Amino acid sequence: MPVFAQSTPDTLRHLDEVPVVVQARSREVIPVQQLDGLQLERLSAHSVADALRYFSGVQIKDYGGVGGLKTVNIRSMGSQHVGVFYDGVELGNAQNGQVDLGRFSLDNMEAISLYNGQKSDVFQSAKDFASAGAVYMQSRTPVFGETERTHLKATFKTGSFGLANPALLWERKLSDRLSTSLSAEGMYTTGKYRFTYQVKDGYDTTAVRHNGDVRALRVENGWFGKAQGGYWRAKAYLYASERGYPGAVVRNKFMHEDRQWDWKTFVQGMYRKDLSERYHLMVKGKYAYDYLRYLADPNKDETLFYADNRYRQQESYLSLVQGLRLLPGWDLGVAADYQFNALNANLRDFAYPRRHTALLSVATSWQVQRLKAQASLLGTWVHDAVRTGAERAADRLEWTPTVVCSWQPWAAHDWHLRGFYKRIFRMPTLNDLYYTLIGNTRLNPEYTDQYNVGMTYGHSFAHGFLRRIEGQADAYYNKVEDKIVAIPTANAFRWTMLNLGEVHIKGVDVAVQAVGQIGKDFTVQARLNYTWQQAKDVTDRTSEFYGGQIPYIPWHSGSAALNLGWRHWELNYSFIYTGERYASQANIPENYLLPWYTSDLALAHQLPLKKGALRLVLEVNNLFNQQYEVVLCYPMPGTNFKCTAQYSF
Repeated sequence: MPVFAQSTPDTLRHLDEVPVVVQARSREVIPVQQLDGLQLERLSAHSVADALRYFSGVQIKDYGGVGGLKTVNIRSMGSQHVGVFYDGVELGNAQNGQVDLGRFSLDNMEAISLYNGQKSDVFQSAKDFASAGAVYMQSRTPVFGETERTHLKATFKTGSFGLANPALLWERKLSDRLSTSLSAEGMYTTGKYRFTYQVKDGYDTTAVRHNGDVRALRVENGWFGKAQGGYWRAKAYLYASERGYPGAVVRNKFMHEDRQWDWKTFVQGMYRKDLSERYHLMVKGKYAYDYLRYLADPNKDETLFYADNRYRQQESYLSLVQGLRLLPGWDLGVAADYQFNALNANLRDFAYPRRHTALLSVATSWQVQRLKAQASLLGTWVHDAVRTGAERAADRLEWTPTVVCSWQPWAAHDWHLRGFYKRIFRMPTLNDLYYTLIGNTRLNPEYTDQYNVGMTYGHSFAHGFLRRIEGQADAYYNKVEDKIVAIPTANAFRWTMLNLGEVHIKGVDVAVQAVGQIGKDFTVQARLNYTWQQAKDVTDRTSEFYGGQIPYIPWHSGSAALNLGWRHWELNYSFIYTGERYASQANIPENYLLPWYTSDLALAHQLPLKKGALRLVLEVNNLFNQQYEVVLCYPMPGTNFKCTAQYSF
């Protein structure tokens, strides 16, 4: 990792953090993967969704280009089973259970972590225990030197697809106990790119992707305070956008005209206080308001049915967490959460659902020499209310356990064996239950059982080229029961939601990374991830497709990243591979999808200035112009370019 003569706030923070992050991963009891801010810059990632592709066991649904919807699926259990947390508070979407990760920028991101199961921490909110897997996004926290009071980072990106992407981050130290930050980012892109379309005998039709334009604005204001024996954080967030839906390329139809407007805002905060060496208290709260408008106008596209649907969601959330050190090495955590969700729409005969959710978690951890163990029990109570005359779902009360264990066989070696079992469920979304003509209020939750065994290893070298190597490998078995699926009724134009699915998932995740150095000027960092998965649909033994691989889950996938640093220069190469898979539960040749891969290359130069530093980056993405589709009929861009200029002090 290069050290620059003129240290900027950004480079100073990352240089100090890298060894801490590497060591922390090896001590995690639950399988975790993490990328910090500097590593994220090197990956040429446009959004959080792009960065998550470099984690093992992750599948990203990408519906084409910069403006397409992007959702995450961990170990084939479905995107609704993934909790997405921003600065420690979950991002919710009670309507459909999906969070569009494409709207989260990396400009102000300090780190991204992915946990299978849950975080290995008993002092956390009940929500942290309530998902089969979780993505944690941590925004940047200001860090000032003794004589510093202001930091500024200004960034401008441009490139293919008419991209214009300015961003500004301002941090101010108001006193020894109070600081603030303001982050703003705008983005415009035409979303137009050429692609080749597969006809009967191969890819031989060239077309242009249209209606993928995006106009977006993101603004965040954070406040960071210190209190006696504790600290507090507060944040206000706003995201507004207008975008076109590029749509699917089906039967030589390349043009679409439907559009979407989003307005998402929230305010959230947390306060932690250590009342004694043995007792800790934490409070979290949030209010969020989301507005979505979808317009399909047959006057512009005769294939569309007219729709001008408008949805408004509100969410209120409060969490109280208490932690107690019972004995040396024995901790107890108790958390109580309450969440209220409301969904309004301009649809005819809409149920206007309201959902009350209460969660109670009790967790304990203990350590005896080199043995660590954790156990938790989560209780979830859900009550829905609807407008007069509509049918509502029955109340639910569920108790779900988790057991985790880690053992270090030898104190002198950084080698750990680990395993966990977790049972969890996800409630049907409000769309599953109440969507007009389709919803089914008698749905049961989807249940998952997760089994995981694995190991981690790390070793540092005092001399020679190789300075640090670490790796982790996990084998897992997941079972999803009462999977919610949409099926047609007696009327082929009317579908309904039913608990008909069951999926058995086996897999292996492997992650290895290494750091090397020659002299003081030349550094090498490498990262490799690999996943093997067998995700079988075992819903109906009489079906001819029984035991087939579930849609869009490849048997093999992986990624690699290589960073070369010399003085003020960096060369970064990253590679993503997704193997063969099927686009439908029918594993037949007509649904077969070819493997795809992409290579990205970036050259960066840091110019130390009298005050601060200027960083220049040139990226070439999809270097070999691979023509591929993550989702069938949604072609992805070929070779494209991006230039970045970033000034910080």
